[in-house]
Amino acid sequence: IGVLLISHDLAVVSDIADQIVVMEQGKVVEQGSPQAIFDNAQHPYTRKLLAAIPSGQKIADADAVAADPLIRIHQLKTWFTPNEGAEPVKAVDDVSLEIHRGEVLGLVGESGSGKSTLGRSLLRLVPLTGGQIDFDGTTLSALQGKPLKQFRHRMQMIFQDPYASLNPRMTVYDTLAEPLLQHNLVSKAGLDQAIRELMDNVGLAQAFVRKYPHEFSGGQRQRIAIGRALATRPEFIVADEPVSALDVTIQAQILDLLADLTKEYGLTMLFISHDLAVIRQIADRIAVMYHGKLVEEGPTAQVFDSPSADYTRSLLAAIPGAHAA
Repeated sequence: IGVLLISHDLAVVSDIADQIVVMEQGKVVEQGSPQAIFDNAQHPYTRKLLAAIPSGQKIADADAVAADPLIRIHQLKTWFTPNEGAEPVKAVDDVSLEIHRGEVLGLVGESGSGKSTLGRSLLRLVPLTGGQIDFDGTTLSALQGKPLKQFRHRMQMIFQDPYASLNPRMTVYDTLAEPLLQHNLVSKAGLDQAIRELMDNVGLAQAFVRKYPHEFSGGQRQRIAIGRALATRPEFIVADEPVSALDVTIQAQILDLLADLTKEYGLTMLFISHDLAVIRQIADRIAVMYHGKLVEEGPTAQVFDSPSADYTRSLLAAIPGAHAA
């Protein structure tokens, strides 16, 4: 049987394909064996794609990480019961973890390991089953109603799919204005200037301000989503697979943007991804989840070079792309 594998993941392609065809703007610009493409690319666009593959070279600023934790998680549980009488799904099961002020903590694990549920639990977007979350001295897990709503501007989320997370009926202006007005962070007189600054910070042209999500590329939409998350000047952001839907060239741009903004805004970030090359590039520390439990955590270099858990070793062994590396 012949297989046509369509992907923007060059590491996967390098492992599976016998022949690679590179397309740009509807045209085939290069084709050949994986070895020929990865070792001796001829077309400028192919070389651009290869140059954008995450190198594993750290881009986050480790010097900005403080010793004191911004967030402390103690024996956190988030369980779901799919049907009455059924056994609960232990999406997050007895997880204890600290996230230090100013750091990027990479959270990795296979699909269904509980990564996204942990991120949503930290932001109080799903009901908690048990445990405690402390945020800068406040017991976040105990807040309800108005006190929780007032706290939300201090923590925000960047979702995986920017098209699904953006309201298709709202312009860029309205999307960025909503959190500012909702949390009373700016007067109506200062709203235009605040939106201009947000657009500048995420690399969006001012001419885009009255356009709608469907008029943008995937990378541009993610910049809008990042701008929306930054609008409230949060201290903590959960970035849930923020580059997985983007091709490698746009992925590299968004990773650089997030690293720059983390430093500029003094952000603490939980960066969720299944892509270990991306995690290695952006994270100061790594936490590994498996079946709802935390099985390993440590500095990025230590986890990659000397993993202690069998599951972590299996994840590292499964990284695709000998050519891409």
